[in-house]
Amino acid sequence: MAQAAPTVGRAVHYVSHGTPLLPDGSQVYSAKCRAATVTEVNVEEPYQVGLAVTNPTGLHFRPLSEGGCFLYQPDGEGCELSPDEVRPGSWHWPERV
Repeated sequence: MAQAAPTVGRAVHYVSHGTPLLPDGSQVYSAKCRAATVTEVNVEEPYQVGLAVTNPTGLHFRPLSEGGCFLYQPDGEGCELSPDEVRPGSWHWPERV
């Protein structure tokens, strides 16, 4: 099945960066999937989008003018990836339940 093209207003997941690594290698907050809405799509690179990300503490914006976000969803997986496989700053389609 072909990958769906993102359009403005679509609900997606954004992978947060988490907090910087501490000296012991741990993080206070690790990378997590967050709800996001597509706000713009790069017409030349349609899987690069601008996002409005909903965090527990407020909204975060990743506009195309600041690089936006790229799709990263190997084998159709997103939130199911192991911590070593996630790509912070990327987006993917929500899993179907």
